[in-house]
Amino acid sequence: MAVTIKDVAKLANVAPSTVSRVIANNSRISESTKQKVREAMKQLGYHPNFIARSLASQSTQVLGLVLPGSADTFFQNPFFPTVLRGLSEGAHEKQYALQMTTGQSEEEIYDGIIQMVQGGRVDGIILLYSKVEDKVMMYLKERDFPFVVIGKPFKYADEITHVDNDNFRATKEVTDHLLNAGHDRIGFVGGDLNLVVTVERLLGYEKSLRKAGIPLRDDYIVHEEFLREGGQEAVKELMTLENPPTALVVADDLMALGVLNTLNEMDIRVPEDISIISFNNVLLAEMSRPPLTSVDINIFDLGYQAARNLIQKIEDPREPVKRITIPHKIVERSSCTDVKFGL
Repeated sequence: MAVTIKDVAKLANVAPSTVSRVIANNSRISESTKQKVREAMKQLGYHPNFIARSLASQSTQVLGLVLPGSADTFFQNPFFPTVLRGLSEGAHEKQYALQMTTGQSEEEIYDGIIQMVQGGRVDGIILLYSKVEDKVMMYLKERDFPFVVIGKPFKYADEITHVDNDNFRATKEVTDHLLNAGHDRIGFVGGDLNLVVTVERLLGYEKSLRKAGIPLRDDYIVHEEFLREGGQEAVKELMTLENPPTALVVADDLMALGVLNTLNEMDIRVPEDISIISFNNVLLAEMSRPPLTSVDINIFDLGYQAARNLIQKIEDPREPVKRITIPHKIVERSSCTDVKFGL
C-alpha cells in the first residue's frame, strides 16, 4: 500500500495540512517542524507528487540556469562544473531542481529564456555570467521575473541581486604581489571584454601599475577565450615582443594551462624565466607543472549563495536587493619567483 500524507502526519504527530505546507516549503512552518516532518517522510519512504504539487501551488520548484555560451564551452572549463555543484547543493536544500538552457548563439539562448519564463517552466533564473551588453538580463529585469546574477551587473548593479568576488581588488593584489617580487614588465591575459569579470580584472591590473608609476603597455595586454587554446594564442603573441614580460597575470587557470604548455614548447622556463599568477584555483592549478599560484575565488560558494538567494527571492518577493561578495585569497605555489633569483 502506498504511503500517504496522513501516514507521514501520524508519525510526525502533526496535522496532514502541516505536512502539505512542509512539502511546499511554507515559510510559516518552523525549521524544527520541517525537520521532524522530513525525517518522517524519509523513514516511511514517502515521495511527494511534485507534478500535482506544482499544479496546486503554481510553482515549479525549478531554477533555470543560463550558461555563457554553448554547452561544449561550459564543460571544458572546470569553473562551471564547480559552480554547478554549489548551485545544486543550494537548490537541493530547499528541494528545488535545476534546468539548464543552452544554445550555439546568443539568439538561441535568448529564445530559450523566453520559453522558460513565458512557458512557466521555472520559478526563477540564475545567470552564470555578467556581460557588458546583455538583453537576457534586461528582459528579466523588465518583466520583474526573479533572477540572480553570478558576477557584477554592468548596469543597474544596485537594483539586481548578484553574487561576486571583488575582482578589481583581487587583480590589484596579484599585480602588487608581482611588483613586490621585483617585476616591472607584467603582462595581462584576459578573457572576453564583453564579460564584466574581464573588465574588472583589467582595471585592477591597471590600477596597480599606475600606483607603482609603471607606464601601461597596450602590447602587454591580450584578450582571448577562457579556454586552454586562448592561453596558447595569447602567450605566443606576448613572447615574440622585443621586450617580453617577465611576469603574467592570467585571468583563468585553464588559460594558464595553455600558457604553460606553450612556454614549455618555446623552451621558456616557469618561474625561472617568467612568473605566472592565475585565477580560480581549480584542481588543474595544483596538478600543472609547475603548480600554479592562483587566486581561490571560492567557486562553490558563488553557486551556493546564488541558488540560496534566488530561492529567498522567489519565496518572499519583498526580499531586498543584495550584493553578496565572496572572499578570495592568493594560494602560492611554484609558478612565481623574485626577479633577483630568476632573471
